[in-house]
Amino acid sequence: MMTALKSRAFPNINNETAIAFIGLYCMAVVMGYGRFLFTATLPDIMMQLSISTTIAGWLASINYIGYFIGALIAMFVPQRSTWQALTLWAIISVVTTMLLVIPNMSLTLWYSIRLIAGIASGVAMILSSSFVIQSLSPERRSVLSAVHYAGIGVGISASAILTWCLLILGYHFDIIWLVAGLSSLPLLWLLWAIKPASPKSSESHVMHQHLSMHQTYVNFKRALYEAIAGHRKAIALLSASYVLAGFGYITSATFLPVMASQRLTTQTYAGLLIWLVVGVFAMLSNPLWGALAKRIGEIKTLIGLTILQAFGMCLPIWFDGAIGLYGNAAILGLTFVGMVSMTLTLIKNINPAYSNLLIGLATLAYALGQFLGPLVTVALAGQDDNFNAGLLVAAAGLIVGLVLLLLFRRQPATTF
Repeated sequence: MMTALKSRAFPNINNETAIAFIGLYCMAVVMGYGRFLFTATLPDIMMQLSISTTIAGWLASINYIGYFIGALIAMFVPQRSTWQALTLWAIISVVTTMLLVIPNMSLTLWYSIRLIAGIASGVAMILSSSFVIQSLSPERRSVLSAVHYAGIGVGISASAILTWCLLILGYHFDIIWLVAGLSSLPLLWLLWAIKPASPKSSESHVMHQHLSMHQTYVNFKRALYEAIAGHRKAIALLSASYVLAGFGYITSATFLPVMASQRLTTQTYAGLLIWLVVGVFAMLSNPLWGALAKRIGEIKTLIGLTILQAFGMCLPIWFDGAIGLYGNAAILGLTFVGMVSMTLTLIKNINPAYSNLLIGLATLAYALGQFLGPLVTVALAGQDDNFNAGLLVAAAGLIVGLVLLLLFRRQPATTF
């Protein structure tokens, strides 16, 4: 009787489509809420707490440096421990989301929570991708992995809709974050439901596990050397361009609703509608660019996306009203997920035997760019909080990244 009740409460899900959609939900929680709900609620946070643009920029950057740390942690998680680590950091992501309901928090506590949330996002994003993709059969992997990555756009859209609805009802950022956390709780039950079958333990397995823990650092150094041997220039060029990709998109991804509240003063919820546009176009981007990449290749697709995103960064500078902001939102949503997907595909193809390690290195590069972006933007914004200079520098960074991609394309040893 108890066994039957337990099996109903904690079913075992192994259907590939179901796992892909659980992965989508996970990405929506750890990325859409853990990272980008901050963007949706930032105008309200700044108003309710009377914080400056500089502090807002640091709150964003501390989350991105947490993402950097999380990506580094994920690189050291053994393959056999992926599910356990993913579950742990998903729990931490949900808890840190709900913690922002605490009244009158000190700035130090804000920084601490946003740092931990960033770490959770970095670990869970990489490990969920690894777990979901490894759970899919090769013939369905391409389609269902796109479902998984669509969770980023779904999460961004959900953060905009949730914030919009609760602000209309008279609530503020604290309740918004609490509701986001509560709506994330079913994820933990679903992660338990896709728990992989435990291998039979033995004394030799335990001894091997104990030995590997002592050898982790040595093994990592050896794997890193073997991964980049003969490919140093290609990896350096692609990683540097990825730093600039992270730097280039993050100004809009952090401050777009704030820019909307400054410029579109007659439209009460323009910032959230614009953020919703980002999410909707982000959901559409992966199938679109994936189909294009099959026809012309990932590197040509990535070059085109970089040019398009640089153009999008200039739109709010050229057009001060709604056209510039909505155009920037649509292009941002269309490009940034596609640029991530194309870059990670390219870097793992450089040395497929070490794809997980190379993806981890690329994610560190991207996180570094994201950390620097908001700090540069607020430094250039001045006392009048004008973001045009930050957008211009972001566009310039993307153009430099474009040059690096063109150099990368000329590397003869690189597989595209």
